[in-house]
Amino acid sequence: MLRTALRNVLAHKARLLMTVLAVMLGVAFVSGTLVFTNTVSQAFQNSSAKGFDGVDVAVTPRRQASEGDHVGHNPELTDALLQKAAKTPGARSVTGVVGGFTALAGKDGKLVGDGWQSSGGNYWGDKDPRYQLVSGNAPHGADEIALDSKTARRAGYEVGDKARLSVDGPVLTPRVSGIFTTDDGNVSAGGSLTLFDTPTAQTLFGKKGTYDEIDVKAAPGTSQDALKSALDKTLPTKLVETTTGKKLADDQARQIADSMSGLTKGLLVFAGISLFVGLFIIANTFTMLVAQRTKELALLRAVGASRGQVTRSVLAEAVVVGAVAAVAGLAAGVGIGAGLRSLLGSFGAELPDGPLVITPGTVVAALVVGVVVTALAAWLPSRRAAKIPPMAAMNSIHAKATTKSLVVRNTLGALFAGAGVAVVLAGRTMSTDRGQVAMGLGAVLLIIGVFVLTPLLSRPLIAAAAPALRMFGVSGRLARQNSVRNPRRTAATASALMIGLTLITGMTVMAGSLQKSIDKMASDSISADYVVSMSTHGPLSPKVADKVAGVDGVAASSPLRNAPSRIDGRTEFLTGVDGRTIGELTDLKTDQGTFAVTGTRVVVDKDRAKQYGWTAGSRFTVHYADGKAERLTVAGVYEGNAMIRGIMIDNSTLTPHLTTPSDMQVMVKMKDGASAGAKDRLEKALGSNPAIAVQDKKDISNGVAKIFTFMLNLVYGLLGMAVVIAVLGVVNTLAMSVFERSQEIGMLRAIGLERRGVKRMVRLESLVISLFGGVLGIGLGVFFGWAVGALIGTKMPTYQLVLPWDRMALFLFLAAAVGVLAALWPARRAARLDMLTAIKAE
Repeated sequence: MLRTALRNVLAHKARLLMTVLAVMLGVAFVSGTLVFTNTVSQAFQNSSAKGFDGVDVAVTPRRQASEGDHVGHNPELTDALLQKAAKTPGARSVTGVVGGFTALAGKDGKLVGDGWQSSGGNYWGDKDPRYQLVSGNAPHGADEIALDSKTARRAGYEVGDKARLSVDGPVLTPRVSGIFTTDDGNVSAGGSLTLFDTPTAQTLFGKKGTYDEIDVKAAPGTSQDALKSALDKTLPTKLVETTTGKKLADDQARQIADSMSGLTKGLLVFAGISLFVGLFIIANTFTMLVAQRTKELALLRAVGASRGQVTRSVLAEAVVVGAVAAVAGLAAGVGIGAGLRSLLGSFGAELPDGPLVITPGTVVAALVVGVVVTALAAWLPSRRAAKIPPMAAMNSIHAKATTKSLVVRNTLGALFAGAGVAVVLAGRTMSTDRGQVAMGLGAVLLIIGVFVLTPLLSRPLIAAAAPALRMFGVSGRLARQNSVRNPRRTAATASALMIGLTLITGMTVMAGSLQKSIDKMASDSISADYVVSMSTHGPLSPKVADKVAGVDGVAASSPLRNAPSRIDGRTEFLTGVDGRTIGELTDLKTDQGTFAVTGTRVVVDKDRAKQYGWTAGSRFTVHYADGKAERLTVAGVYEGNAMIRGIMIDNSTLTPHLTTPSDMQVMVKMKDGASAGAKDRLEKALGSNPAIAVQDKKDISNGVAKIFTFMLNLVYGLLGMAVVIAVLGVVNTLAMSVFERSQEIGMLRAIGLERRGVKRMVRLESLVISLFGGVLGIGLGVFFGWAVGALIGTKMPTYQLVLPWDRMALFLFLAAAVGVLAALWPARRAARLDMLTAIKAE
C-alpha cells in the first residue's frame, strides 16, 4: 500500500502541484515570520548586551507607591548618593546617567529618526566609557553637543556645524563638538542620540542636580553580586534599588523578546489564516483525486485491501505531499525572513548587524505545520474513499452524496451559523473585554456554519446570475450548470476566497466607521482652530503656550496641563486649563451646573461624577503631589469623550503645586479662523520647529486616518497571501474539473461548440464561483464590522456605521478578476483537448 501511495503521488504530479504550492505558501509565511523575528530579536539583544558592558551594578530610584492621601513619586538620585556609591568598597568608578527626548533636525530642517526614538543624554566628564569619540571633543557648556556617527551621517552634520534641536519645545542651536560611536539599540533602529554635558542635560531634562540612574563599575577581583551587596549596605535601600549588569542585560533581552512576540503572534495569525484557506484547497484536491480513482480504490478493496489500508494509503500520499511542501516552504521562508529584514532597511529602519537566525524550532515548526495541515485536510476524503463499497464503485465513477448526508450537513451548518449569530449579537451588549472574546468565538462559529451551508447557498445565489449568463448563449448556460453540478466542490473553492474577503471587508468597515466617528468627535467637542503639541505627544514647555498667546491674530489659547493627585484614596489626574478661555476653545455639552473653571471651582466629566457620586455643587478634597490639600467645588458636569475628559481645574490653582510644570498641548483659536497664513504665523513663532506639530481639525483627523490606513494596508498585504492561495484553489478546481469532464468537453466539441466557446464556458464558471465567494465574504465582513462597531459604540457615543460602498465594489471587482485570472490556464487546456481522444477517455 505504501508503494501504491508513492506511485500515485508520482503519477499525479501536475494535479498535486497546486496543493504543494498552497501548503508551501502557508509554511513559508510561518517559517519566514519566525526567521525574521528571531533574527531581529537576536540582533537587538546582542546590541543591547554590549551597552551593559560598562555597567556592573545600576542604582535606580525605588518607586514610592501612592497610598492614602499621598501621591507616589520617585526619590531623587543626588550627587550625595553618587559620592556614597563611589566610596563603596569594591567600586572602581561611577557614572551619573541623565536622559530624555531630544528632537534633532537635519540640515534639510526635517526631524532625524522616527520621533519616539529621538533621544538625548549626558556625556560624563572628559572621557565617558559608554561612548567612543571618533572625531572632535566632548561637549562642554550649553552651546555644545555630541552626535552619534549614524545620526551625524543621516543629518549631514560634521564637527563645527550648528545644529537645530528641541527637548520640550523651544529651539536650540548648539555647535557639534564631537562625533561618537554607540551600541544603543534605538540608534541601530534608525533613531538619533544627542549628548550634552551633564549640567546642561540635567537642566534640559528637568533633573537639575539629580540623575535618572547611577552606573557603578566594579574594581578588579570584585564580582557583580559582591558589589551589589556592598552598595545595598552603603545606600538607603528604602529609596533606591540596585541591579546587576547581568540582570539588566537579561531583562532587556526578555523585553525585546516580549516586544517581538506581539509582532510574531500578529504575523502568525495571518499565516494561520493562509493555512486555513489552504485546508480547503487540499481537501478539495484530495476529494477530486479520490473521486477520479474510485475504480482503482474499489479494485484494491476487491483484492483484499481493508478500509484502514485505503485510508492510510491516501494519508500517506498527503504526508509525502506535505513533507515536500514543508521543505520548499522552509527554504522560501528563509528567503522571506531575509527579504523582510532588507525591506525594513530600505524604509530607513536600520537594524543592528547580525547573522540570519534559523533555529531548530523554526525547522520543526515548518515541517510539522506542512505535514499536519496536509494530513488533516486529506483525512476526510480518505475516510470517504474507504467507505465506498467495491462493487458500487466499479459500476459508477461518481458516488453522489446521499439525501441523509445532505440533511445532516445542512442541519449542522444551520446550528453552527445560528449559534454564531447569537453569540456575536450577545457580545454587543457585554463589556469590551468579554465582548471581544464572545465576538471572536461567534465569528468562528458563523464562518464554520456558512462554510458547511455553502453547498446549499450556492444554488440560489448562482441561479441569481442566470439572466446575465444567458447573454453568453450556450457557454453561459453550461457554465451555470457546471457551477451547481457539484455544490460541495464549488463551496470548498468559493470558501477559500470568502474567508479572505470577510476579514478584509470587516477591517475596512471598522476603520472607516472609526475614522468618521473621530472626525465627528473632534468637530463636536473642539472649538479651537489649532492644537499645538510635541510630535511625539511628549511634555511641552510652558514657554510654548506663552509664545502662542502672543502671536498676532490669536483670539484665545489655553495650555492643557496634567498632574497626579489623590481623591478619596484613588489616584486621579487633574487637567489644568486656562479657566478664562477654555469655554471658547471647547464645545462640551453640560449636563449639570455651568461650565465654569476658576479658582477652586472645577468641572468634571459624567463618568467621574458617577464614580464619586458628585453633582453640581458637590465639594471634595484633593491632595496634590506636593502633599498639600485643597477643597474644590464641582461647578458643572459635562459629557466627556476620548479626546477631552477628566477633572478640569484652573492652571492658576494647579501650577503652584507642581515642581516642573509641563503641558500636554496648547489649544488655539484665531480671530479669523483657521487658514494657511494663521498656521504659518504660529509655526514661525515657534521657530519652525520640526518637533512641534501645529494641527487643525483636519490635520488631527488625517493623523488618525494615517494610522488606520497603515493598519489596513498591512492587513491587505498580509491577507493577500490568503487571496493568492484562494486563486490557486480556483485554478486547481477548474483544472481537475476539466480533466474529469474531458469526455464531456470532447462531445461538446464534436457537436459544434467552438474552442472559443469552451474557453468562455470555463471562464464564466470560474467567474461565477469567485463572485459567489466574494458576495459571501463581503456580506459576512459587513456583519462582523457592524457587530464590532456596536460594541465600540458603547464606549464612543459618536460612533456610527459607515459602509464603504466604493471599497466593497472594488473587492467584488477583485473577486471577479481572481476568477478571470484563475481560469486562464484551465480554459486554454480545455480548448486544446483533442475531441476524439477526449471522447474515448474514461
